[in-house]
Amino acid sequence: MPSQPKYRRILLKLSGEALMGKKDFGLDSKIVERIANEIAVVYSLGVQVCLVIGAGNIFRGVAGPAAGIERTSADNMGMLATVINSLAMQSVLESRNISTRVLSAIPMATVCEPYIRRRAVRHLDKGRLVIFAAGTGNPFFTTDTAAALRAVEMECNALLKGTQVDGVYSDDPRKVSDAIRYEQLSYQSVLTQNLRVMDTSAIALARENSVPILVFSIHNSGALADAVNGKGAFTIITE
Repeated sequence: MPSQPKYRRILLKLSGEALMGKKDFGLDSKIVERIANEIAVVYSLGVQVCLVIGAGNIFRGVAGPAAGIERTSADNMGMLATVINSLAMQSVLESRNISTRVLSAIPMATVCEPYIRRRAVRHLDKGRLVIFAAGTGNPFFTTDTAAALRAVEMECNALLKGTQVDGVYSDDPRKVSDAIRYEQLSYQSVLTQNLRVMDTSAIALARENSVPILVFSIHNSGALADAVNGKGAFTIITE
């Protein structure tokens, strides 16, 4: 690997489902440890790493109304679930001697630090890995949007989204055998083709602030480090 990674400060967005493995609910410890190892490799290259984790393995806010839960309350439940995932990942990363801080958009002082932008930047400058929990702290915003927002606030060089497949396809390649894989896309084409990489507000936020989005498979060993170095299988979304 090159001594100088292409991206010096990144934000990695993981879905809650990525931590679930083949389970129907919760965390698969082997998957969490494997992802932590992937992150540790990138961290060892001197890359400053931020992390946003979804909550789909525990609770999805959009599913709340179907269960009779008012949407705002459901979204609050989903944001709290991201804190659970963040604390789990923090524990596993720190067992690998990676100093990690969880900053929550919803203050809960006995569990983690509140999100303060200057404090987060200071943690990164001191070589700590920062996990942003509780989304944006507001209902009706996804963790994709939270990831784009934090990437902009932290002045990250790239937003990396770890998915189930190795890039962006015209259709789900697991269901459509002749789905087209894209090497590069513009923000506008993602929106106009409704490719559903991330929600529209996240794409728009990244576009307005010129943050490239790299979509890769979180299940492929070494894919994260390859993407940070600008190689391997991924789709890049830029202007």
